[in-house]
Amino acid sequence: MAKRKRLTPAEINALEPGTLRAPEIKSIDHIPIGVVPKSALRRPPIAQVAGDAAAQAALDEVAEELRSAKAEGRMVQSLPLAAIDANHLVRDRMVSDDDEMDALKSSIMARGQQTPIEVIDLGQGRFGLISGWRRLTAIKQLFEDTGEARFGQIQCLLRRPEGAADAYLAMVEENEIRVGLSYYERARIAALAADRGVYPTVQLAVRGLFANASRAKRSKIMTFTMVFDVLDDALKYPTALPERLGLAVAKALNDSTDMAIEMRRALQGANVDNAAEEQAILAGILKPDPKTKAAPAAADIVPGINMQRAGRKLVLTGAGVTDALRADLEAWLKSRG
Repeated sequence: MAKRKRLTPAEINALEPGTLRAPEIKSIDHIPIGVVPKSALRRPPIAQVAGDAAAQAALDEVAEELRSAKAEGRMVQSLPLAAIDANHLVRDRMVSDDDEMDALKSSIMARGQQTPIEVIDLGQGRFGLISGWRRLTAIKQLFEDTGEARFGQIQCLLRRPEGAADAYLAMVEENEIRVGLSYYERARIAALAADRGVYPTVQLAVRGLFANASRAKRSKIMTFTMVFDVLDDALKYPTALPERLGLAVAKALNDSTDMAIEMRRALQGANVDNAAEEQAILAGILKPDPKTKAAPAAADIVPGINMQRAGRKLVLTGAGVTDALRADLEAWLKSRG
């Protein structure tokens, strides 16, 4: 029976210098081609599927977060100026100071738009302005002046107010925080919001739009609505009307319907060049100079008898005031007692 030879493994350490040695493998990136089969470097199918699913889930999560941020107004969007409807809401601010507008334009020119405006999606690529009228106006003027493409777009935050009341509230609150409105502007936007049906009454409009104001401030705004209702189209500088004078004018209008006629006639007939002149006219009507103010004409009751009231006095004058008339009046007054 033939002997079997015992096979013993080769000893790598026994190789002579210069002979082939096994390559030193420090990492998978250092494996020479051909030493390890390519198939051994591939991920198992189950691992590849799991990895692809994790990557897709991460992408879906990022996409959903972006959609959510855009819908909730947390992501700034760049929209063309032509897509913004600046008259979507009745604006609360009536005038813009030229110096303030120039300063805003200089800032945007140098540093770009730092604060986005707020808009609401109207559909079909149109967006209604909620707040940021001054910024929109400044960028429009810069685009017209320079023609630069960077001013053809405006940064916006998309808002989704629950109703028109929330949209008006957002506009008013931003202006109150940034610059502040005059009492006339506050009264005007409350009256117009009520007129458009955003609020059932002017009182509720004042209460809703200026909920964070003190009760005294809301009362003054409500008082100024009388000035807006009666004198809006007769005043040239309504936003400059001081608080004290405006309240006095409102009180006078409330006390007498004749005062409304007198004020409107005086304002419309005057050619004023500034707010001070207009305010002087109102002040003159409220506190007339007795030397220049003619006494009101006596009213005719019947032919020959005129009656005029002076405080708690009732004065009768004219040819018809006779002893017989006096006797008749005395008898009538006694009969009332």
